This record gives sequence, C-alpha cells and structure tokens, in this order.
Amino acid sequence: MSFKIFESNLSNLRPWLTLLAVMWLLGSLGLGWLVNSLLVIFGLMLLAPILAFFGFRWWLQHNLVTDSCPVCGYKFSGLNHSKLQCPNCGEQLLVQQGHFRRFAPEGTIDVTAVEVPAKSLEE
Repeated sequence: MSFKIFESNLSNLRPWLTLLAVMWLLGSLGLGWLVNSLLVIFGLMLLAPILAFFGFRWWLQHNLVTDSCPVCGYKFSGLNHSKLQCPNCGEQLLVQQGHFRRFAPEGTIDVTAVEVPAKSLEE
C-alpha cells in the first residue's frame, strides 16, 4: 500500500524533477547564464503584473477627482487636467487643481435669462 502512495507522489513531482535536472545539466555544461536568464525572465513575469497594478492604483489616486458641477451641482468623477462634459446638464468643464471649472472659449459672455411677463397693448 505504501508503494502506491509513494508512486503517486513521485508522479506529481516528476515535472519538477525533470526541470531541476535540465537546469542542473545546463549549469554543468557552462550554460549557467542561460539558467539565470530564464529565472530572471520568470521573476519579471511574476512581478510585472503586481507592480503594474499598484502603479496604476497610485496614479489613479493622484489623478481621479470627484467634485460637483459648478452649474447644476451634480457630483461625479473625472481625471485631473482634462476636459469633460457634465452628464447631468451637458456643460463643458475643465478639471484643474482638484475642482471642476466651467470651460468657456475666449470671448464668451455669460448671460442669465430672465422671464418677462407678456403684456398686451390694451393695458
């Protein structure tokens, strides 16, 4: 019974033992630099996604701005130093220094409309 358990454990270790034997053979033939290169590439493949995730997260924390629209007061998010449009009122906005500012082209004059009641001429 113990021989079958040993045999099943050995079959699980066979790929790892083969890899170890190939690496030892390459190292003994003077190709240790190849083994080291493969280990460095394998290490970089493991570390690159982790570093990319934390790097993107750090960048997003420093560049994502959540503020209210200065026109309608709708709260939403945008990237710092970018132009965007308010999803509620459609106003063009510019994100600067962590706040939303209205983006109006040069020479634009803001006008506030006032409703004037209609009067007839007979009055």
